[in-house]
Amino acid sequence: MARDYSMLGPDARRAVETGLAAAEWYHTDVPRKEMKALMQRADQPAIRDTILLFGAMILLAGIGIALWPSWWSAPFWLAYGVLYGSAMDSRWHECSHGTAFKTRWMNDALYQVASFCMVRNPVTWRWSHARHHTDTIIVGRDPEIVAMRPPALRRILLNFLGIVDSWNGWGRMLLNASGKVHPEEASYIPEQERPKVIRVARIWVAIYAATIALALATGSILPLMVIGLPRLYGAWHHVLTGVLQHAGLADNVLDHRLNSRTVYMNPVSRFIYWNMNYHVEHHMFPMVPYHRLPDLHARIKHDLPAPNASMWQAYSEVWPALKRQLRYEDYFLKRELPGSARPYRDDFHAVAV
Repeated sequence: MARDYSMLGPDARRAVETGLAAAEWYHTDVPRKEMKALMQRADQPAIRDTILLFGAMILLAGIGIALWPSWWSAPFWLAYGVLYGSAMDSRWHECSHGTAFKTRWMNDALYQVASFCMVRNPVTWRWSHARHHTDTIIVGRDPEIVAMRPPALRRILLNFLGIVDSWNGWGRMLLNASGKVHPEEASYIPEQERPKVIRVARIWVAIYAATIALALATGSILPLMVIGLPRLYGAWHHVLTGVLQHAGLADNVLDHRLNSRTVYMNPVSRFIYWNMNYHVEHHMFPMVPYHRLPDLHARIKHDLPAPNASMWQAYSEVWPALKRQLRYEDYFLKRELPGSARPYRDDFHAVAV
């Protein structure tokens, strides 16, 4: 039977009926005292990283503007785009959990900026991501599944240039600005929150309108190179890393060791990605701040599948799996556990055993 990824379709109802929705998940045992220490929030790491991020963006955009319209400006715009269209993805994500900073207003401020850059309504996507963690890769329940089955490879490839997701984001922004909320969004956004969705969308439309007006007045796309277009030409890194989170793995299971992937990455990618390469760990314990994920990984890796050694090595298993899923929709990669791990439990999942 073909999977229906709609939040309003038969698979959504089936997930509720079979107990997959809002179910109990497997967690590695960590003593309460240790977990409390790992969950301790702090401002300093995120303040440091945020200063580095925005400082680099200002510098790169400044050089790009100074060299415009020469082709010598291209490398600076490409680098700026990655920070705008990819690093903001991980900042949006971590701040949606409220764990990047200890100080709440700092989380909220960066969350709003990052949401705007990624064209993700901050109200809608806070609830969307909460559902993603409650029902991770549960078909019909998780609104953030990237690699569906059979995989829409054309969509994934187009998103390396931000084409599908940004177009959908701008379209949803205009829909919300008109005073409407999409029916699928309404399935997980509380009614009292929906006016906020509309208000944010209208503010964003005003910002984009002002940017486009400035571009028209100056006869140059330069204003759009700073605001808007980087969501397209800088998206490739967040797609490159994001696909690896769950692609090719099991769906409709209740053990993150089966449906999530940890990949070792270089320091630059880890800065852009804000340590979300430790993805099994993040899903198992989402309230651990990004800067403590390497420590969490060291603490629980005895109970997890072996991490992929690099992005290259991870794609060497993901790409063949996605191609095979084009022909055999039910195929998935089962991650082997080390001898020190607790085994996968039949009562936690029915598919990947």
